[in-house]
Amino acid sequence: MANNNSQKFSLKSFLAIWAILTAIGIWISIKGTPWLMMKSASHQMHTAILTVIVFSVAAAPVAAGIYAVQIYALAKWRYKGEGVPPDAEPLRNNVKAVSAWIGVSALLTTFLLIWGLAALASDENVSGPRPMTVNVTGQQWLWSFQYPIAQTLLHHNVESNVLEIPLNNQANFNITSVDVTHGFWVPSLGVKVDANPGAITTLSVIPNKLGVYDIRCVELCGLNHSAMITKAYVVTEKQFLTWLKAQPASQPVATATVKN
Repeated sequence: MANNNSQKFSLKSFLAIWAILTAIGIWISIKGTPWLMMKSASHQMHTAILTVIVFSVAAAPVAAGIYAVQIYALAKWRYKGEGVPPDAEPLRNNVKAVSAWIGVSALLTTFLLIWGLAALASDENVSGPRPMTVNVTGQQWLWSFQYPIAQTLLHHNVESNVLEIPLNNQANFNITSVDVTHGFWVPSLGVKVDANPGAITTLSVIPNKLGVYDIRCVELCGLNHSAMITKAYVVTEKQFLTWLKAQPASQPVATATVKN
């Protein structure tokens, strides 16, 4: 850094740039994240969207600090002379700057760790009224859904290629595959987990919004992977029971070893 007064560091100018950029970053994080992400139809998806917003807001001051340094350097420290510019004073020799960077980084990472663990614990302890099991099976290249509740109500098996679940009821998914690894993803419900051959992975969700939502495979599973798409219908309990009774009987599906 040159020693003339015009190139001396102005903390007030830097903080002004940083504050403006931080405010812009926080505004984009709060307003832009819900618009960019999938529509939420469950507590799990709401938590995922909220987590992205919180992480983005927490990152905004850090990103603003980096951009503020670049803007300030371009405005104040551009070298206009001939030849090779002189070296600036290394930042690592500035004890205050290094201490502030380490301290802020430690606080941010600790906060994000605690938030992540709390959100994970919240998702793992999902519980709701009238829990219902749905067996999800992936195969090249379609999804099938079996409803054990049909055995109790109708005394026969029901299987479909679309997912039908009642609003505000806990849906417990037992997810597996009969051939290769698939990825069971219902974006609006916040459900995303691998379907592994020979094993069952369990996951629960409580849908809280009526509607029709996409189901996709997110593991490259063969030639028609991109066509492995179906729909999830979140309906009222009365509509679900009416739909269930209208389905024909199907053959039972073999189970696999549960994977913890």
